[in-house]
Amino acid sequence: MPHLLSLIREDVANVVEHDPAAKSSLEVFLCYSGLHAVWFYRMNHWLWNHGLFLVARMLSQAARFLTGIEIHPAAKIGRRLFIDHGHGVVIGETAIVGDDVTLYQGVTLGGTGKEHGKRHPTIEDNVVVGGGAKILGNIIVGKNCRIGAGSVVLRNVPENSTVVGVPGHIIFREGKRVVITDPKQINDPLSEALAAVATEVNKLRERVQQLEGSGTQGEPPSESMQRIMEDIDYQI
Repeated sequence: MPHLLSLIREDVANVVEHDPAAKSSLEVFLCYSGLHAVWFYRMNHWLWNHGLFLVARMLSQAARFLTGIEIHPAAKIGRRLFIDHGHGVVIGETAIVGDDVTLYQGVTLGGTGKEHGKRHPTIEDNVVVGGGAKILGNIIVGKNCRIGAGSVVLRNVPENSTVVGVPGHIIFREGKRVVITDPKQINDPLSEALAAVATEVNKLRERVQQLEGSGTQGEPPSESMQRIMEDIDYQI
């Protein structure tokens, strides 16, 4: 019990320190649903670890109803997790969250399919995840990272990085701007699809020229085809 009370005091002090909207410790204790969700989780995690799986899941669903935040009781969460304006936050079963992490509303630490085993992300210490961001799959977000609001992160993120975009890509690393000179580095599925289409069109054009016996000296592509090719090259 003394350990639990010290954790509660630590959580409240952490919120007061980091949230300028917090007017007092009493306000934080009574009114911050993100804090209440974390406290529910700790109780449910204890139950889960002692084999009371159904009870833990039922209480986690009650906590979701009361707080708007869903944390699976099997997840592993460190100290001083701050869920700010936390409605819609989801933390999956095999997710691991380190110490001093901040999650804003709508964040999802989820999976990408029906795979078994470790299928949710690992968030290391001192990470801030902006509102609506989705971090999916068995990936690692390194220490001191910042994930921009609305980003979708599908790959590992090295320490001390800032990630934005859909899909997420690094724009700062170790305090230095990361300049992307090739848009393909963003790994955008649409760009990859367009690149594949462009490659196939070039192959087909060369094949047609060979069949017509024109080789590389044949007539140039029509103006409309040239515009299409230029548009595709621009997009990718």
